[in-house]
Amino acid sequence: MLHRKLIRFFSREDGAVTVDWVVLTAACVGLLAAGWGNLRDGTTDLADGTESYMSSAEPGDF
Repeated sequence: MLHRKLIRFFSREDGAVTVDWVVLTAACVGLLAAGWGNLRDGTTDLADGTESYMSSAEPGDF
């Protein structure tokens, strides 16, 4: 009886689309998390460079 239930459970495809969406969503979140560090570092470097340029520029340079 348990054997038949297990076979029926593994042969059904009702939740296959849900599993696909969960895997794709997890992959997207993982890629965004991996890219977040590079994005954060780049914007921080840009802000620091802009700050140093603005503080060293003369008032009439703009």
